[in-house]
Amino acid sequence: METNPTRMCELLVGLPDVNVLGVEDVATGPLRIHVELRTQVVGCPQCGVVAHVKDRYEVELIDLPAFGRWTRLVWHKRRWRCPDSGCRVGSWSEQNSRLAPSRQALSDRAGRWVTRQVGESARSVNEVAGELGCDWHTVNDAVLAYGTALVDDDPERFTLVRALGLDEVLVVREGEYHRQRFSTQVVDVARGQLLDVVPGRSGVEPTAWLNRQGPAFLAHVAYGTLDLSGPYRAVFDATLPYATQVADPFHVVKLANQRLDECRRRVQNEVFGHRGHKTDPLYRARRLLTMADERLVDKGREKLLGLLAAGDPKGEVATAWHAKEVVRSIYDLDNEVIALAFVERLGHDLQDESCPPEVRALGRTLLHWKQQIVAWHEAHFSNAPTESVNNLIKRVKRAAFGFRSFTNYRVRSLLYAGKPNWDLLATVTPR
Repeated sequence: METNPTRMCELLVGLPDVNVLGVEDVATGPLRIHVELRTQVVGCPQCGVVAHVKDRYEVELIDLPAFGRWTRLVWHKRRWRCPDSGCRVGSWSEQNSRLAPSRQALSDRAGRWVTRQVGESARSVNEVAGELGCDWHTVNDAVLAYGTALVDDDPERFTLVRALGLDEVLVVREGEYHRQRFSTQVVDVARGQLLDVVPGRSGVEPTAWLNRQGPAFLAHVAYGTLDLSGPYRAVFDATLPYATQVADPFHVVKLANQRLDECRRRVQNEVFGHRGHKTDPLYRARRLLTMADERLVDKGREKLLGLLAAGDPKGEVATAWHAKEVVRSIYDLDNEVIALAFVERLGHDLQDESCPPEVRALGRTLLHWKQQIVAWHEAHFSNAPTESVNNLIKRVKRAAFGFRSFTNYRVRSLLYAGKPNWDLLATVTPR
């Protein structure tokens, strides 16, 4: 058991190679702990001559709270000078990265702590700053410095990928006309891990990112999952020509439901001359139309057929409804060859002149994406893990009340959804 008061104070402060000079206790302010580095012989970095102390000055650092109080670490830094008059170095200040990194207002341990709080727990920067008694920028600078090093300097954060997914997320609406800025997420679908975030939703940035990974990485990717996005399809065509592209089943069925809803709204306007009112048959049927047929009980199916009979005189909405159900049945098949023949036949049948224009458009899309749709029967990979990662990113956005800086957005997203090795946080060098 330690009984020396000075040593007890140093143990409570918990910093290496530091002498505690005193504690300043002001009732209305934070607790200020004055420290200095233990005296050591310092040589000139150029000529090696033993340096002399030129003067001292105080640097105040935000530290972790002590006993429920805000704490400031006041470092009495020495400024050294070279006694050799012919040396060009002149003077310099002492540094200690274990106490505080260069150009950071937080102590080293506080910087690593806030990075974990903001990154792993998805706490807002403002909340953590309030806990330390400092401003938003102080905490955010530390999160960027330590977080960037953690996610970008670890070569083992992700290795070779078997199935790669691409999807977009709205980052922010800005300007007078609420211009939308998007980001593209690159996801390891097999592991459900966010690999990186690149700006925009075109194919330019994802293509550049994939090319930077090198031939070994690209050669190992066997499947590329995507929604029915032309730009992302072009990315896979250009960078992963030998990978099998897989259209996400959810988005295929979603497209069929969208075409059904477009048909319902068009017929509503043609028959009744206005948008749907709560008493209009087709408006009342909108939820029943999107439900899976097997989920409709007898009463619900009877109600749906009655509403279609009352509001769909030409049977166009009913045709779109049946088309949607047939599209869903693609995924009931268990053979890739049979599924391809089924999709080809369905795509041509839906383009019959008797079908409404929305159904014909659906048929053309099915034929355009038939290989990617059928590839699901071989791969059994979908873009669901990518959508899950998007939900994690949206949680980060909600905690932050939105982002304007893409750098902040990328680092925070990777810390939360990129599965960094948090054990390395204690060893990384902040950028």
